[in-house]
Amino acid sequence: MLFHEIYGAYYRTMGRILSAAVSHPVTQEEIRRIIRTHAFGESALAIESAIREERWQLLHPDGSTPLQHAPELPLTSLEKRWLKSLLLDPRAKLFELEIPGLEDVQPLFTPADYRIFDRYGDGDPYEDADYIQRFRMILAAVRDRQPLSICMLDRRGNSMQCNVMPEYLEYSEKDDKFRLMTSGCRYVTIVNLARIIQCELLHKSIRRKPGCQSRADRTVVLEVQDGRNALERVMLHFSHFEKEAEHIEGRQYRIRIRYQKEDETELVIRVLSFGPFVRVTEPDSFAELIRERLRKQMACRL
Repeated sequence: MLFHEIYGAYYRTMGRILSAAVSHPVTQEEIRRIIRTHAFGESALAIESAIREERWQLLHPDGSTPLQHAPELPLTSLEKRWLKSLLLDPRAKLFELEIPGLEDVQPLFTPADYRIFDRYGDGDPYEDADYIQRFRMILAAVRDRQPLSICMLDRRGNSMQCNVMPEYLEYSEKDDKFRLMTSGCRYVTIVNLARIIQCELLHKSIRRKPGCQSRADRTVVLEVQDGRNALERVMLHFSHFEKEAEHIEGRQYRIRIRYQKEDETELVIRVLSFGPFVRVTEPDSFAELIRERLRKQMACRL
């Protein structure tokens, strides 16, 4: 495994608690705050009880620790090589990622080592300096809830100007493009970032459109037979979709995935990639898309 469980969320969270306890006795409220910030929703039950009952003998009852120095979790050579490989992805440049200590590290793999299928070839220009600058400005505006004035090209190549409230960014793996979801302008709600030719921050308020945070207006229900690690692979492949999973019986699971209309073709392709281990149970319209694609493949002798 590239990342051993010793470097998991529980260990990192406990490391932060111990780092605080080295300088001063930590209170129960401080422990709860660190757990809420750095672990999972249900982690408070496990971590806090383990500390309180002294099953993890790392803190004294008064909140102090026998440790003299804050704990450290250094990266292994394999982890450094993995991170170096991720930084070679051109999309990584969009986020100003800097990980010191990787200068002389050989990557585990490079973009030349793999080829991606079922993706359009006209993705966003991730190497373009102007695109990178606009992406970072838009991302900052989303984080800071700052309105934007954008100049963009429509489908006919004509420029148009509008003021919008940026809601969130989303990435389409099939299209290899980033899209900006907006509110506050009746003419523009979805903007492909590559179509934006200029943008700047606005210092005035724009009224947000209620309920624009969730655009997943379609649902497909899958029945997964957990053979060949199918369940784990399904959860990984659909990790960026809103979904619910439940156990039916034995090795059978039901997964409900919410998606948007423009992602439907990508979803069909991904479902088909799992072969007999995944079956569409509803809606029938989505199952018909699967059948139609299979008929076309059979006609091409695929």
